[in-house]
Amino acid sequence: MRTEQPKMIYLKDYQAPDYLIEETHLTFELFEDHSLVHAQLVMRRNPERGAGLPPLVLDGQQLELLSVNLADQALGADDYQLTDSHLTVQPKSASFTLDTTVKIHPETNTALEGLYKSGSMFCTQCEAEGFRKITYYLDRPDVMSTFTTTVIAEQHRYPILLSNGNPIASGPGEDGRHWATWEDPFKKPAYLFALVAGDLWCVEDTFTTMTDRVVALRIYVEPENIDKCQHAMTSLKKSMRWDEETYGREYDLDIFMIVAVNDFNMGAMENKGLNIFNSSAVLARAETATDAAHQRVEAIVAHEYFHNWSGNRVTCRDWFQLSLKEGFTVFRDSGFSADMNSATVKRIQDVAYLRTHQFAEDAGPMAHAVRPDSFIEISNFYTLTVYEKGSEVVGMIHTLLGAEGFRKGSDLYFERHDGQAVTCDDFIKAMEDANGADLTQFKRWYSQAGTPRLAVSESYDAVAKTYSLTFRQSCPETPDKAEKLPFVIPVELGLLDAKGSSMALRLAGEATAGATSRVISVTEAEQTFTFVDIPEQPLPSLLRGFSAPVKLSFPYNRDQLMFLMQHDSDGFNRWDAGQQLSVQVLQELIAQHQQGQALHMDQRLITALRSVLSDESLDQAMVAEMLSLPGEAYLTEISEVADVDAIHAAREFARKQLADNLHEALWLRYQANRELSKQTPYVAAAEHFARRALQNIALSYLMLSGKPEVLAATLEQFDTSDNMTERLTALAVLVNSPFEAEKAQALAVFAENFKDNPLVMDQWFSVQAGSTLPGGLARVKALMEHPAFNIKNPNKVRALMGAFAGQNLINFHAADGSGYRFLADLVIELNGFNPQIASRQLAPLTRWRKYDSARQALMRAELERIRSSGELSSDVFEVVSKSLA
Repeated sequence: MRTEQPKMIYLKDYQAPDYLIEETHLTFELFEDHSLVHAQLVMRRNPERGAGLPPLVLDGQQLELLSVNLADQALGADDYQLTDSHLTVQPKSASFTLDTTVKIHPETNTALEGLYKSGSMFCTQCEAEGFRKITYYLDRPDVMSTFTTTVIAEQHRYPILLSNGNPIASGPGEDGRHWATWEDPFKKPAYLFALVAGDLWCVEDTFTTMTDRVVALRIYVEPENIDKCQHAMTSLKKSMRWDEETYGREYDLDIFMIVAVNDFNMGAMENKGLNIFNSSAVLARAETATDAAHQRVEAIVAHEYFHNWSGNRVTCRDWFQLSLKEGFTVFRDSGFSADMNSATVKRIQDVAYLRTHQFAEDAGPMAHAVRPDSFIEISNFYTLTVYEKGSEVVGMIHTLLGAEGFRKGSDLYFERHDGQAVTCDDFIKAMEDANGADLTQFKRWYSQAGTPRLAVSESYDAVAKTYSLTFRQSCPETPDKAEKLPFVIPVELGLLDAKGSSMALRLAGEATAGATSRVISVTEAEQTFTFVDIPEQPLPSLLRGFSAPVKLSFPYNRDQLMFLMQHDSDGFNRWDAGQQLSVQVLQELIAQHQQGQALHMDQRLITALRSVLSDESLDQAMVAEMLSLPGEAYLTEISEVADVDAIHAAREFARKQLADNLHEALWLRYQANRELSKQTPYVAAAEHFARRALQNIALSYLMLSGKPEVLAATLEQFDTSDNMTERLTALAVLVNSPFEAEKAQALAVFAENFKDNPLVMDQWFSVQAGSTLPGGLARVKALMEHPAFNIKNPNKVRALMGAFAGQNLINFHAADGSGYRFLADLVIELNGFNPQIASRQLAPLTRWRKYDSARQALMRAELERIRSSGELSSDVFEVVSKSLA
């Protein structure tokens, strides 16, 4: 058991560094059983910290120090202090050079932080604090330096040697070795350092910038993946052009590189000029990657490229400001994806994910503000709150200032802070100064945790022809703070008349009527807005486009929700009305199940979805989204006490009712779209994504009928499809069906066909782990013995255990607690070699308060067992201790 509690770090304690590093010169000698790192740091006293020469304290972990030289003088053991985490020396002057040599062991680095080996390739991951596992350094984001890096390795094994910036020299060495030197002229913090050495092939292209500079583009992969890079390259070029046109940001180096790595804790990393990607986020072709994977690759390539400005050229002063770069960049990549595909469907998908997962994080023990006040382990704060909610906060600024005002603010931000490490306050100040705005109250979104609740009531005066909406905002208590001050909540809204037409909106006191959709700002705990010249009782369309990340409540009845589904001019709110209607119907079914009654479903949901399904004017991707019932995880999130069994039973009953009642319409849509798929070559484009999305959700409903013609269609789709989207859906439909022989045959064929493709096998694992049929845990345990599974690989853990615990709720939450024991065992094992992945697997157990008392006791017992299991990493200790507090 841990005997010392890890140290809590507080934002209020931030101090600027005592010393700065002007230049960093690194030489890596890579060998199979160790590596040597020679570092020369050109340093100076930070004038902001006053006079005097305090000790220089450098960060370092798991390093074997071989030599230290200060100002060209070799230091003996008595001349410095060395601990497990720091090297301390005493400078003699305000400017000096420090040279160190250390030995490290990338070949045994299973935590995948710092320099490590993925297969036969050397690679790095330095964000957030991995660089200290490479050499002694001021490993903090506000210390920015130019880097020159030389890599030396055996030429036969590692013909490709890469680092940040531009290549400036290379040549042969002794004993079959060779070297390459890279220079990055832009100052950066150590977390953006990157190195790759391996036997890699590359796809090359060029991009001509808006000032006619030609940039070389290269995507490096292992040889077997060379045919899966074109989609990423196309996505990169689209991203570069979009960033120029939308934000005026031009790329600055002569070369931009991406490297695909199989063993990676994250999705991708924006290292300056040398992005390192999890292979799942860069490799895509029709036969091996789904439409969702293609869209994910496009989005992540864009995200990491956009970081070149929102993260690299302007970076974070400290890790509490993480959302400064991540929230802003998620907002940017969401805008890009919306422009490349369907903006409405993109918004629907983003909000559905936010409501299901980030809202749950806000309501759990790890709840924190977008800019947290404290942390034990920064790796635990790469969260949905920092990324997704942070993006929503930036989006609200965009809504309040308008597109033109937001662009003026971002231009000023980049101009004012280029080459600096700054704070969220600096971002807000640029937005204020560019627009003459006051965002003081708005900044509470950065400092207050939790999901605000916005209750709305209405009042119509037929005589005066006025319509009033009263907004009451509140925010639940979170672990950091009980009392919350009012937020600024931008609410976009419209009013519909009896025919479904939008009314012109004029608030009391305004001279003339404005548009039919407008934004109002709710800034007080209770606030009323009165609209005038309203000739009839309207139906409000509230929070259009999900203009703020809040839980909105308005007493819509089911007929009103059906009306909004048919008439609302805002596509997002049409979908949301359908979700609200579905939730009401499902909650009624849940109550019936809990009371032991026979289940009877409100036919209005069937009628509404029949209308949607028959409306061929709607975007097919929109139809697919509207046909998707709220998931079990979302139904859990909105429950006071989640009844896992009732939620599952109610949702499955509703799916079967929809399948039976809409069978003919679903069958017609399926056949028409499937026929088009057979006649049309695969294209990774929005219209084609939409067609396959509707085709595949139709098939998932149709299989619930168990009819022979549906089984035949599923087998035909599985056997003859030319793309992974259709093939994997057919496999998933079979896996969740009662057709045991066909299921077993399909699984065997799929595994045989793709046994040599790790990413496709990940999907094979996930399909089975997510099956809600009985025996889920036994299936997962059996799959852990499969030759394609490797617990040391983060993608495999996420694909199998992550899918089981996070998606297969009915099996994971088995009443006997077997799922909880399984996950606790996994976390204890992972803690020993990859603490980051271990802590991230803990999320399902942290929500123990959401369930019935019996499950609460079982989940809490497993958290206690983890806490007492031995020496815990700070990553796991922080999550477990906060969950049990």
